[in-house]
Amino acid sequence: MIRHLYFHIPFCTKLCPYCCFYVDTALAGKSQRFIEALLAELDERRAQYALQPLTIYFGGGTPSTLSRTELQRLFDGLRERMDLSALTECTLEANPESVTPAKAQLLRELGVNRISLGVQSLDDTLLQTLGRRHTAALAREKFGLLREAGFTNLSVDLMFALPGQTQEQWHRSLDEAIALQPEHISCYCLTYEEDTAFFDQLQAGKFQQDPDWDADLFEMTMDTLAAAGYAQYEISNFARPGFESQHNRAYWAGAPYLGLGPSAFSTVNETRWKNVADTARYVSSAMAGQVEIESTETLSAQTLLGERLAFGLRTAEGVKAQDTEPWKDNVAELLALELLQPRGEHLVLTRRGKLLADAVAEAFV
Repeated sequence: MIRHLYFHIPFCTKLCPYCCFYVDTALAGKSQRFIEALLAELDERRAQYALQPLTIYFGGGTPSTLSRTELQRLFDGLRERMDLSALTECTLEANPESVTPAKAQLLRELGVNRISLGVQSLDDTLLQTLGRRHTAALAREKFGLLREAGFTNLSVDLMFALPGQTQEQWHRSLDEAIALQPEHISCYCLTYEEDTAFFDQLQAGKFQQDPDWDADLFEMTMDTLAAAGYAQYEISNFARPGFESQHNRAYWAGAPYLGLGPSAFSTVNETRWKNVADTARYVSSAMAGQVEIESTETLSAQTLLGERLAFGLRTAEGVKAQDTEPWKDNVAELLALELLQPRGEHLVLTRRGKLLADAVAEAFV
């Protein structure tokens, strides 16, 4: 039984210079047929697996760029194909400029009960640096609009360690985000990914990286959000009690999941595959009855366990110490370096370990 589904909606009005996800900026004339292709892939998958989702996540890209007609068709198609009676969390990513009162109201009526709003910064200068289309004022306005539409589970995405960002700018963005009183805040340190404009500028010497500065901003993040009542339940994610992302928690725990749409990953049992990262080829193959797969990987039991430990250690609960036995030498070293610490029968990251979480994860994968 598959209980967790991810739908990749690749459409964006423009490509942000830091983004490494597969996106398609040529939206015109594509989206209606794309919706039918998504539903066709869902038909293919439900012929292979029993589907009764607990969580559904619409990511991208920018899912909120879909029109109300397209959203209605998509959700009608989901209900025709799956039993949604057990669905507890339905998340949709949105950018401020694509949120309208009518669309917000429709999303509530369709069953979306969680919105992840891509704010990224509440400083207009930094928003321009990031290539975003909204202003800080518009982000605040659209957050309020979502509240007025009845959403009681709102998440705000923010980024730190941006080119030219000062400590004061980051602290102000955190304070202003807290003032909105979202149930959830995600804070990501900017990473310079290959094949992005930011990476090219880094390589050209126009941008500089400073791991110590990044760590200082991250520590500020942890302290500021903790003081405001947000629990750090995962390295980059902070929530009011009861508002943790259930979809992401399932993913981090190693639950099987299906990803639908171009470039989407799926992991079921010991098989992981990735759909073709090309909208036209995805649509063509899905409508023909078999989605084109870009890559497939067979995972060993130890690889799956290692991944679960790597993700689990990023969470507040940590991992069971007994599960780390195959990596006991690595664990001993991490304990000696005070990056891990025991907590009952579990191992969790220390504060210093949180600053070096990626390095800790590498010990298991």
